[in-house]
Amino acid sequence: MDDVVCILDAKAELGEGTLWDPVDRVLWWVDIWGRAIHRTDPVTGRDTVFPTPHDVGCVGLRERGGLVVTLADGFYFFDPATGRFDHIVDPEADKPATRFNDGKTDRQGRFWSGTVFEAPPRPTEFIGALYRLDPDLSCHRMVEGIGSSNGLAFSPDSRTMYFADSQGGFVWAFDFDPASGDIDNRRVFVDFRDVGGCADGATVDAEGCYWSTLPESGKVCRFDPAGRLMRTIMLPTSIPTCCEFGGADLDILYVTTARLRKLEAPLAGGLFAIHAGVTGLTLPPFRG
Repeated sequence: MDDVVCILDAKAELGEGTLWDPVDRVLWWVDIWGRAIHRTDPVTGRDTVFPTPHDVGCVGLRERGGLVVTLADGFYFFDPATGRFDHIVDPEADKPATRFNDGKTDRQGRFWSGTVFEAPPRPTEFIGALYRLDPDLSCHRMVEGIGSSNGLAFSPDSRTMYFADSQGGFVWAFDFDPASGDIDNRRVFVDFRDVGGCADGATVDAEGCYWSTLPESGKVCRFDPAGRLMRTIMLPTSIPTCCEFGGADLDILYVTTARLRKLEAPLAGGLFAIHAGVTGLTLPPFRG
């Protein structure tokens, strides 16, 4: 049986955006609807919370110090020491019904984040997109027609990018050019209709296998590089949302979960650690 432990009963409304800092050995993650960035030390249990002025999507380490983040209205730099947010760009300023969501750096130090349509009670409109922020702070729209950007990850050799639309039921694989950051040849990598649910946050381990959380079903699933299901881990709460490897040996899979403003089950919105028996990879800081 997999060793699954709740290390922080955070009661997050919508935990997401897991990021391991290999220098300080802490886990950064976000509570989107709780408008908070968390910095959790798994050894001491200390959790430092930084409030955000808007819903927060994801975070990345920055080479010059601090973080690069997305809030609902675009890309920002964030200085945890002062709490200051400096706006970079909002490529969807003309779309008030979308907000930024999942994202991370690629292995060459570019920062990626995508948007989600969120305007209840209106039905989903596929007007979101995935963006790449380069070190010169130029912003590029890379994938269009998205309902809910999620599942972003990069293969260990930087030749494949994975990306999902949680409203579509698929994870796609793209050919990825590590030199330019360009993508091509989109194809279906996983059809989640076969395993139940849809893809949320994801990561890749050192063996090139893709790990995805499946909200509403309480699962974290591992797929081999051909997209075949290898393993399913059940969590003691029903809405896992994002995952990333961390720990001193990168052998612990950290998983965020959500309450979604309605779930009162024990441990909902908690931060979990899974000793999964495999190791992960760290991502470089944003070079901008």
